[in-house]
Amino acid sequence: MKWKINIRREIAVVATLVGVSFLVAFSERRLSNNVCREVAIEIDNNQENHFLDEADVLKLVDNSGVAIKGSSINHINLKEIEGKLKYDKHIADAQLFSDLKGNLTVNVKLRRPVARIVQQDAPDAYIAEDGVVMPMSEKYTSRVLLLSGAFMKRLLETQNLSTTAEGKQILEMIEFVNQNKFWKAQIAQMDVNSEGKIILYPEISAQKVEFGRAENIEQKFDKLMLFYKRILPQRGWTKYARVNLEYEGQIIAE
Repeated sequence: MKWKINIRREIAVVATLVGVSFLVAFSERRLSNNVCREVAIEIDNNQENHFLDEADVLKLVDNSGVAIKGSSINHINLKEIEGKLKYDKHIADAQLFSDLKGNLTVNVKLRRPVARIVQQDAPDAYIAEDGVVMPMSEKYTSRVLLLSGAFMKRLLETQNLSTTAEGKQILEMIEFVNQNKFWKAQIAQMDVNSEGKIILYPEISAQKVEFGRAENIEQKFDKLMLFYKRILPQRGWTKYARVNLEYEGQIIAE
């Protein structure tokens, strides 16, 4: 009796596998015969940056060199199109998927700008949160921290702030400023020289802040806060032209 029950189970398993195989084959035949009728664009843009809109993304898809509408979905290389979309520096990620009705969905995630590079002899650019340098957009201007100085030329050569140790430190400092409500409102510009030393230009107070390299970031900002709370109220906000935070345990004001 036990042997007969096992045979029945084997027959049931085989029948199930055959049924599943039939459904998979049927779905593949439907997909292979299905043509792309519509392209839907979805933009993952939680930060409300508007460097690209749906029309821009659709144009990038159309200019990818791959025929989309009217082509069999099974013959469209979705990975290839995703790769070409990612060539645009404003796009952090792209995913394409289709359904059995002939709809192709293009989902893109935009990079978030955290700083803007300003130069006298070259076009401005943005730095994204992952360190990638993005070109400016005619459609949208993001109000972010300004970066200037000789170091920016090296940055534009690498096109990514996170590829060097100095760059990672500066990116960390940008993140620190942006995450602190007070410093985000107070620090208007960072000037970085060829040696990686930073001068901060505050929004309100008149002093330029000699920060040094982007090291011991939190401790140096603590010293600057101490300068604002203890020294300036007593001596006056316009008394000093510069304040130096570079040296450990010291605040030098002149």
